[in-house]
Amino acid sequence: MDAAFTAEQDDIRRTLRDLLAKRCAPGDVRSAVLTGAGYDTELWARLAGGIGLPGLALPTAYGGTGCTLTELALACEETGRVLLPSPLLATAGLAAPLITALGTPGQRQRLLPRIADGSLTCAFAVPGTALATALALTCGVTPGGASGGAWAGGGRAGGVQARPAGDGGWLLYGEADQVLDGHSAGLLLVGAHTGGFPRSRTLLFLVHPEAAGATRTRQATLDETRPQARIELRDCAAELLGEDEATAVADALAAVGRQAAVLLAAEAAGAAASALERTVAHVTTREQFGRPIGSFQAVKHRLADAYVHVRAARSAAYHAAREPAAGPLALAQCLRSLRAVAGEAVQLHGGIGFTWEHEAHLYLKRAAADELLFGPVHRLREAAAERAGLFAPSARQSAAEPVA
Repeated sequence: MDAAFTAEQDDIRRTLRDLLAKRCAPGDVRSAVLTGAGYDTELWARLAGGIGLPGLALPTAYGGTGCTLTELALACEETGRVLLPSPLLATAGLAAPLITALGTPGQRQRLLPRIADGSLTCAFAVPGTALATALALTCGVTPGGASGGAWAGGGRAGGVQARPAGDGGWLLYGEADQVLDGHSAGLLLVGAHTGGFPRSRTLLFLVHPEAAGATRTRQATLDETRPQARIELRDCAAELLGEDEATAVADALAAVGRQAAVLLAAEAAGAAASALERTVAHVTTREQFGRPIGSFQAVKHRLADAYVHVRAARSAAYHAAREPAAGPLALAQCLRSLRAVAGEAVQLHGGIGFTWEHEAHLYLKRAAADELLFGPVHRLREAAAERAGLFAPSARQSAAEPVA
């Protein structure tokens, strides 16, 4: 499938690509991830103020540009090409749509304009390694939330627990270990379990990261371009997002999970395309036995396979941008493609592809880290197949029975 884009969408791509080409060389990316914020704050301000990147898919009533998921996916494809470290995914891909879907009118009016102009960044915090489960990417959705809300800490212990405070607010107690951009975000959106056994439910809460009882620590990560933090909450004051309605939370999380999968798929497609372009440039200049290594048939075959992966990833990503229900399956395809293309990039760069100084390994780390956070691929596909009704319970039970 070749996606057809409007003139406005092409302008967004061209403007963003030109800016990132000037500010996101591999050396710039490495420098940005070593800063306290984990990204180039000056560049983020330009992306927010000049292009309106964090508000691209937000309604105009809240300071956004009112574009669709396709425009935001286009932007993510370009940021993926350069492995841009930024709070775009955590803020615009996860937190903003949850606030839009669940927040009260006052909460939306208070928070979304600041997200749109880039002055407020957010992080979505869930316990342990439950991000893919919370977003219903690797599981179904039940009335109590994704996986019944158990990912937030079922029963009376574990995960993050919430209890009403005397002043009408809430207090949170627990930990979240893999929070994207959690160390630098100006607002935390925390999934927590409340109600005990009789009224067990999972809700979302707004937490100021500097509130008493909140501690956040930046973690060492496989992919430094996706910084993560450990969030500890010890009777920390919180504000309930929206109403006390677990079913609405589950539905919103699943919808946002599908949209986030589209953005991640577009990022992976962009990263795969960039890795292939860099590899082609290398094999056309690197010579062996008096000729470019790209002229050898075996190398051509491997590049051709990588090209097919890139085209398949891009087609899947933009199909899902128009049909978000296909987001998790598109993400599976794009992560698989990025892993394959990044692996070939490292191999075809030879010895330099394995060195810390070269950028080839960064693409391989992005593929591996995204699978750990949002996959793995086989679970994304399994969950998509179950939602599509491909595996009926009777058929699965029959398959499990021993053959006589």
